Amino acid sequence: MKFREIKNNVFYCGLNDRDRRIFDELIPLEHGTTYNSYLVKGSEKVAIIDTMYPPKAEEYLENLDENGITHVDYIIANHGEQDHSGTIPKLLEKYPEAMVVTNAICKGNIMEMLLVPEEKIMVVKNNDELSLGDKTLRFILAPGVHWPDTMFTHIVEDNLLCTCDFLGAHYTFEDIFCPDNCEVEHSAKRYYAEIMMPFRNLCKKYTKQIQEMKPDMILPSHGPIYKNPDFILNLYEDWTADEGKNLVLLPYVSMYNSTEEMIDYISQKLIEKGVKTQVFDIVTGDLGDLAMGLVDATTIVLGSSMVLAGPHPMAVNVAYLANILKPKAKFATFVGSYGWGGNLFGMLSQMLSGLKVDAIEPVLVKGKPKKEDFEKLDILIDEIYNRHKSLNLV
Repeated sequence: MKFREIKNNVFYCGLNDRDRRIFDELIPLEHGTTYNSYLVKGSEKVAIIDTMYPPKAEEYLENLDENGITHVDYIIANHGEQDHSGTIPKLLEKYPEAMVVTNAICKGNIMEMLLVPEEKIMVVKNNDELSLGDKTLRFILAPGVHWPDTMFTHIVEDNLLCTCDFLGAHYTFEDIFCPDNCEVEHSAKRYYAEIMMPFRNLCKKYTKQIQEMKPDMILPSHGPIYKNPDFILNLYEDWTADEGKNLVLLPYVSMYNSTEEMIDYISQKLIEKGVKTQVFDIVTGDLGDLAMGLVDATTIVLGSSMVLAGPHPMAVNVAYLANILKPKAKFATFVGSYGWGGNLFGMLSQMLSGLKVDAIEPVLVKGKPKKEDFEKLDILIDEIYNRHKSLNLV
């Protein structure tokens, strides 16, 4: 594959992986993903910024040969995770003259995970610069988006910013440049929801920092290159904002339709009051869609049936995920149905304890919801509406 020039001797040398269907044995991939690697040819030195996922190593190395790359001085590791750094050992075999350039935390990860010898690693600090002759690489430490070892690399003269995982998307392409369309926005939002949302405040910080830098292009490690950086930066500004939208997210699992009936009733009545809702069947739904709902939701209503005196395991799974994703929701409550007793909401409440939300009185029903139960649901609905109104969302 011939490398595509991005700008002034800066080339894209990454690969598509359209057949990959799950990432980290956890995240479903709708479009596969890409592993982006960038080749920078200076007048005196050559650098590769980020490398390749190990299963793609042979194809990657063959492409380097086909493009006549016989010498590499520096291998820049913006992050130690193996979808970016996994081919470093093979690159060092191929280009024994090369040095790995990274930060102190990433150095430790690369030594431990890839067994790269310490003498082959050059450590840089925040704002350190490395000259390639007519090109300068400036390193910006960005811990927490999404590992403590993450950094960005700024190709100064060309004003290109390599942001590693930050601002990325699991999205494959023919054209390396982002078309600024809704499909890419969907993939970028899903990526943010599943990977970056737990670090929302740091994402907000680095979004602002990059906006102030005004790069000409943003070169992430997954997904297309943003020739219009405002496209992705404006989205992140919205997603990382402190206030949610006028949205109630209603994930539920219902064994005999009682909980589902309650969820549907709440959703319909809220819609009538001008509150948007997203109902999500935990069993049949895609958890990526649930995560995207968590990006915007101001209120979460988790519905669960009872299993063996406790919440349904699928509801427990969602509570766990919501807790670690740390959405910006302000309010949360539960509804559910039981047959012979137990503690339906206790465990769920404990599992959501990491969220900074105000609790709304839950509604627990024995069997099918009855008139008095719907009256309790009406009180819950009014409370949600009033909470949203207090935030000027309706």
